[in-house]
Amino acid sequence: MKAGALKEKIIQTATELGIDKIGFTDASDFSNLKDRIVAQENAGYTSGFEHKIIDERIYPDKIFNEPRTIISIALAYPSVLTERPARTQYKRGTIARASWGEDYHFVLQRKLDALITQIKQFAVDEDPHFKPMVDTGELLDVAVAQRAGVGFVGKNGLLVTPEFGSFVYLGEIITNLELAPDQPMANGCGDCTRCIDGCPTNALLGGGRMNAQRCLSFQTQKRGMVEMEFRSKMHTQLYGCDICQLVCPYNQGIDSRQHSDMLPDPELAKPELIPILDQSNAEFKAKFGKMAGSWRGKKVMQRNAIIALGNLHDRTAIPRLQTLIQTDERPDIRATAVWALGQIMQKKQSEALLDFLKQLNESSELVQNEIQRVFSQYES
Repeated sequence: MKAGALKEKIIQTATELGIDKIGFTDASDFSNLKDRIVAQENAGYTSGFEHKIIDERIYPDKIFNEPRTIISIALAYPSVLTERPARTQYKRGTIARASWGEDYHFVLQRKLDALITQIKQFAVDEDPHFKPMVDTGELLDVAVAQRAGVGFVGKNGLLVTPEFGSFVYLGEIITNLELAPDQPMANGCGDCTRCIDGCPTNALLGGGRMNAQRCLSFQTQKRGMVEMEFRSKMHTQLYGCDICQLVCPYNQGIDSRQHSDMLPDPELAKPELIPILDQSNAEFKAKFGKMAGSWRGKKVMQRNAIIALGNLHDRTAIPRLQTLIQTDERPDIRATAVWALGQIMQKKQSEALLDFLKQLNESSELVQNEIQRVFSQYES
């Protein structure tokens, strides 16, 4: 099959498979990004989740033999809860939209695998080879998608598509097939800075750059204690952050619901907080295991739930927080619970809770520091 006809056949098949956007670019390097990547690392602005070997992120021939084309795909995901969770005795937290529905890594991988299966049948005489990647691969998804004409990279570093805004999952396939590249899409942000202005932690630096260490999405995923300046800004976020997307003009009125495996369960998109604190590992996996936001595990989600309870000044959580402080083996969980108790006390001071903290026989310096902070705020 001639290259032009093959490309058209791939595009048609992608549509039949439910792939929302597809684009093609050559497999030349992304060396124009190297200085920026190095500068980000030197400045300490990376999250630590990035692929460690920089050259493999920008040179396709470092990770694939004789690459000629990179195929980029995008799947649009929902951004609006059309059903509210049931009203119960518990207050609820918030999961970012990118983690609604089934884990997008699996959804995208199935689409990529299905597309590759079809391409192999179309190009059976050309000995085609493929390397599919979803998020955790070496290449920069947004850079590939931008060059392949799927969208443009916004000032918040996310890919923006005219049809679906930035509410899209990205994946790509490196192949040895030679397919005509598409034209990169011009940046459409103009003078708009809503994402930069809306970021509560000043993580966005403009021009698609960010200090990942300050991003609330990163803060909800990091292990250990969350630094003081970020705790109140997390509000009720249990995983991820959507603020820079919600304020973007391209996302207004967007709610893509064409994929059943991405549709949100409102009970998971806004889960009850206090029950999370009592979940075993098995219970956590049974409830949240199919969501992308479960990858960090139960402990991080429990810590974030405690922060959310503190931010909500939820007095019904006091007994559970006291039990955690007295019995939990994890110092960072105990320390976070002390902080949350202090937040609740700020709303309504309590001598009984202050006496509770004074009577603790706490050996962890981490927890002791949080107790002293509560004493300081109470005395002031």
